[in-house]
Amino acid sequence: MTVWRNIVRSETGPQLEQDFTIGRVLGKGAFGVVRLVIEKATGKLYACKSISKAKIISREDVDDVRREVEILNLVSPHRTVACLKQVYEDRSAVHIIMELCAGGELFERIVKKGTFTEADAARHFRTMVEMVAHLHFLGVMHRDIKPENFLLTDDTDAADLKACDFGLSDFFKKGQRFSTLIGSAYYVAPEVLRRNYGPECDIWSLGVVLYILLSGMPPFWGTDEKEIFTSILRGNLDFTTAPWPSISDPAKDLVRGILNFDTQQRATAQDILQHPWLAAQGVAPDKPLDNVVITRLRNFAGMTRLRKAAILAAASNLSHEEIHGLRELFKSFDQNGDGHITLDELREGLASQGALADSEVEQILRDTDVDGNGVIDYEEFVASTVNLALLEREEICVKAFQKLDKDGNGTLTEDEIAEAMGMAGRMSASEVKEMIQEYDSDGNGVIDYAEFLKMMHNSDPQLKRASDSLKRGVLAMHI
Repeated sequence: MTVWRNIVRSETGPQLEQDFTIGRVLGKGAFGVVRLVIEKATGKLYACKSISKAKIISREDVDDVRREVEILNLVSPHRTVACLKQVYEDRSAVHIIMELCAGGELFERIVKKGTFTEADAARHFRTMVEMVAHLHFLGVMHRDIKPENFLLTDDTDAADLKACDFGLSDFFKKGQRFSTLIGSAYYVAPEVLRRNYGPECDIWSLGVVLYILLSGMPPFWGTDEKEIFTSILRGNLDFTTAPWPSISDPAKDLVRGILNFDTQQRATAQDILQHPWLAAQGVAPDKPLDNVVITRLRNFAGMTRLRKAAILAAASNLSHEEIHGLRELFKSFDQNGDGHITLDELREGLASQGALADSEVEQILRDTDVDGNGVIDYEEFVASTVNLALLEREEICVKAFQKLDKDGNGTLTEDEIAEAMGMAGRMSASEVKEMIQEYDSDGNGVIDYAEFLKMMHNSDPQLKRASDSLKRGVLAMHI
């Protein structure tokens, strides 16, 4: 009993049945069941993965569940991932609410459709590679990339493809090696079989998936795991048997570059995204990735100072599982381990994306450094990079408001807001009054909880005005 108690939460939270109506079973696995659920407040459909505590019998099992939740919190939201909505825990199970992908598995769709071109393969494969690039930048390796772990969002031809299972994923640091034999037989990399591997194993698995997408069969065969593993270690790739003679040379070149035994020479996710084959299939390779860290930093930089202070207060109330991934990411930026990210460390940490000019990195640091000490500390990093959806939950907003409401009278006064600004840069009395007016919708000179909640949930007023101005400018150009 004590092994699994409080797997993902340190205190009692809302119950699943309070917020969702439980629907039909979508699938079953070794540790639990996936069901359709309907959010009562919105009517939206989600998938609920319920992990039975009766099956969680060891400390390792508990750590696996907790790590999956930590990773989902870190990698969500992203267009290539079935994103995390909420996590519940009761006496019998841990319930993970995720984005519903109702279109089924990609390979099932291909079989049903009956036709599949290299262009189709390139479009879907690019999504898979972008997912891996997203994970690797955040210091996460998937370790179980296979077709079954990618689902389509709906039944249309325009459906998006999303990764849906992170149960075997783990965090990694630069240069770290792993020895656990893990993954699915056909897709496992040779270095995993040799028990000395890093995130490059995900690239190998992608190569196996691409080989299957193009030919309809895996590159390494066997009647059982032992034979499959032997075939992988031999590494003899077949490009002569049909349909390979009719497959384009650029496609075959990409497969060879990915299924390279030498992990130092193996293509990276960025190499794959720049390969001519993807470009030849009409998928532009020159657009920078919409990196989640850069996007979140930019969003945080654009907030008003009061909202930054509120976000800082809210982020301090997140659970270990919700911010553990960000803690690991912070460590990867903080190269000397002094608890601060300098301009050089931020520049180097974002360099792999190649998407920011030096001036923009400098501006992000200035705007993220809310206390003005010239560096980004851990609290500022978490507040600026966390998934804001986590901070919009009612219980988090209540705690954040209570932290700022020093006298507990249910409103934020000028003095309390001036004190809060200590977390986001000092302000004059006139600036404090102006800040209150920004959100004081009833004009009584203070910010009550309803106004605070609106600030937390809605787009920043300054950003909205800027957006409105931009729209007016665009319209004016066409009049």
